[in-house]
Amino acid sequence: MLHLAIELDGAGRHPAAWRLPGADPGGLFGAAHHVRLAQLADAADADLVVHPDAFADRSARDGEQRGRLDAVALASRVAPLTTRAGLVPVVTTTWTEPFHTAKAVATLDIVSAGRAGVQLDVSRTAQEARAFVRSGTGEPGRGADDALDPADLWEEAAETVEALRLLWDSWEDDAVVRDVATGRYVDRDKLHHVDVVGRRFSVRGPSITPRPPQGQPLVLVAADDGPSLRVAARHADVVRVAAPDLPAAAERARAVRREAAGRRPAVLLDVEVLLRPETTGEGAGEGAGRVLDRLEGWAPGHPARSLRLAGTPADLVALLADVAAEADLDGAALVPLDLPASLELVAAEVVPALRERGLRPAADGPAPALRERFGLPRPANRFATPTTSSTTAAPSTSGAPA
Repeated sequence: MLHLAIELDGAGRHPAAWRLPGADPGGLFGAAHHVRLAQLADAADADLVVHPDAFADRSARDGEQRGRLDAVALASRVAPLTTRAGLVPVVTTTWTEPFHTAKAVATLDIVSAGRAGVQLDVSRTAQEARAFVRSGTGEPGRGADDALDPADLWEEAAETVEALRLLWDSWEDDAVVRDVATGRYVDRDKLHHVDVVGRRFSVRGPSITPRPPQGQPLVLVAADDGPSLRVAARHADVVRVAAPDLPAAAERARAVRREAAGRRPAVLLDVEVLLRPETTGEGAGEGAGRVLDRLEGWAPGHPARSLRLAGTPADLVALLADVAAEADLDGAALVPLDLPASLELVAAEVVPALRERGLRPAADGPAPALRERFGLPRPANRFATPTTSSTTAAPSTSGAPA
């Protein structure tokens, strides 16, 4: 089976996509647009949808798409209106306290009934560092030079993963007792203090949010360079890789495996897509290649960030079959260059064709938890003992600290 993720980013990854016919530029900062996109991905039974986020604008050009909504809040908004797809907001660890991230993602897992994850990223630019100068002191909360050092930033991200997983375990599964007769709401012996001291944060817990339904929501990392690859391989459940073609993607996946030291996170190849129906003659519509040419004419200087396909749904099905045949890849993360047009074709034509080929499961039965979609058991709480918790699940293979 081919794992399938879909990234949902405003009008699409290409910053000029808001100008295309069928786009919804007036709705980019409204809930209805994002609910519609999430429901399309949900109807396609994608394993997960990623909501990007960052502390810097994607572009400084007036004619290009700028601004974005908060990814965690957006995922929480669409959670009650979707039923199957995992919901994975991007969170920047550089400027976000781990306690807040753990609480927000646990809440998302609760309101989505076990479909939450989080993709961790770092803040690389001086622009973002300047945005976090502390009021009244004129000094940043951390050195501006540190904010530009990828190795330093990703080491902090690794510390954040440790803190998140400890905080998610700081409540045992049966800590909330709600015993009306005795007036006892929580068993305080099943709440656990955690002490994580990173170089730039400290967390003492316990969390104020009960343990999430999955126990440990899924952790994603995009392995864009050496430091991020090391953290992804050692700490993530799912790793996204970017590459210009399948051989390069397979080599990237093998690099993740070598660094993973016995773990086996799922590796997904990012595939930028711009889809249009098969053209059959005059008046049949504009092909994807011509649409892409128009986008590049409006917004030059935006080359592909990974393998890019501008074509028909059949072209994408053939490419994804090749991805599925590559032993070192577990699936693809589709990144539509334009929304909603390409996503509509993914839901209506691509996924049904993948099912016909036996590459995607039928969307029947109860919705699985996000961990379950990736073959990961629900992890036992590290603080619990057989006498203090009803949790009997096998330990996670996700690389969570023991």
